[in-house]
Amino acid sequence: MPRAFPSRRVPRHHLALHRPPQRRERASAQPLRTSDLVLALLGVVMLGGLALTAAFVLAAGNA
Repeated sequence: MPRAFPSRRVPRHHLALHRPPQRRERASAQPLRTSDLVLALLGVVMLGGLALTAAFVLAAGNA
């Protein structure tokens, strides 16, 4: 019966960094990316602006 995979490894022709596998205790603590921080801050600023706009509209409607 023939083998499903060849016995030798197929060479890869792309440049990739070979990183050691992460340990289980450190796998959940991934580093925070700058883009995630920027998106979070943008979301907070937009929600604050929406709240201020709603407060202004409600206050101006009563006058």
